[in-house]
Amino acid sequence: MSNSTTMNVAIIGAGYMAREHIRAFQAVEGVTVSGITSRTRSRAEALASEFGIGMVCDSVDELHEKTEAGLVVMTVPELAANAVSKACFQYPWTILMEKPAGYNMPDAEEIAANAKAAGSRVFVALNRRFYSSTQTVLKEIKSVNSPRFIVLQDQEDPQRALQAGQPKTVVDNWMYANSVHVIDYFTLFGRGEVKSVEPVIPWDAANPWVVAAKVAFDSGDCGIYQAIWNGPGPWSAAINTPEKRWEMRPLETGSYQNAGQRKLEPIEIHAWDSEFKPGLRLMAETAVKAARGETTKLPTLDESLKSMRLVKAIYGL
Repeated sequence: MSNSTTMNVAIIGAGYMAREHIRAFQAVEGVTVSGITSRTRSRAEALASEFGIGMVCDSVDELHEKTEAGLVVMTVPELAANAVSKACFQYPWTILMEKPAGYNMPDAEEIAANAKAAGSRVFVALNRRFYSSTQTVLKEIKSVNSPRFIVLQDQEDPQRALQAGQPKTVVDNWMYANSVHVIDYFTLFGRGEVKSVEPVIPWDAANPWVVAAKVAFDSGDCGIYQAIWNGPGPWSAAINTPEKRWEMRPLETGSYQNAGQRKLEPIEIHAWDSEFKPGLRLMAETAVKAARGETTKLPTLDESLKSMRLVKAIYGL
């Protein structure tokens, strides 16, 4: 088994995100990506050959037995996550699931119930939390005790998702599959528990266009979510306090503005976010620490559910 100095990591899936996770984990000292499985063995074999992974397995059972991995990374399609996670829950390894952890709310609740019943340690790969832009804002805002006003801008293009090969069931629940990435910033920056969600411009499934909602926390923090469906727009997050304002637009970059100033100052971005898919290198290092039993900021399945429930409250689904 993995020990305190060496961590064996196993990969499930052989698509784009599997490749990016492999690159990130192989860059972490003391980590060996020891095995991979995928529903398409030829794709797993290709990745194994490219990255020097020693074992290609035909099942989750075989992957666990042969790799002796302490951490398994699930990078499977949304509609497969429930069944694959259930297979993973049979073993005592730490699990890092690609987001979303469920293609809709009932699916997410079932995955969470299965994990709890099995006593599994499950984390969700919300990599935007690990962008150096996000990390800088989190660090700087700790010293500011004032109320926070969080403004999130979302943009979604479900037709493009269909054209890219996403199943209709996933696209019909696209706010869970994709909008959750932006809405998760409420869970990350809003202090306390959500007190209320007030739709300002409700979701209209028959005519998807503009969605807006006000989110209030029992701490006094509040925020506005706004989304443009089937039209151009950015993904962005702004965290406002009386003393200082931070903005991430796009989310991979950032700037800040102090009270009394008009000039925006840029946030320095870590080289990892250029060398790897943004957020993945730091997240990989954090996941290894979590698998070793250390206390980390890696988001748990329960934290992911908070953001999924916010999606449900905002969109009324």
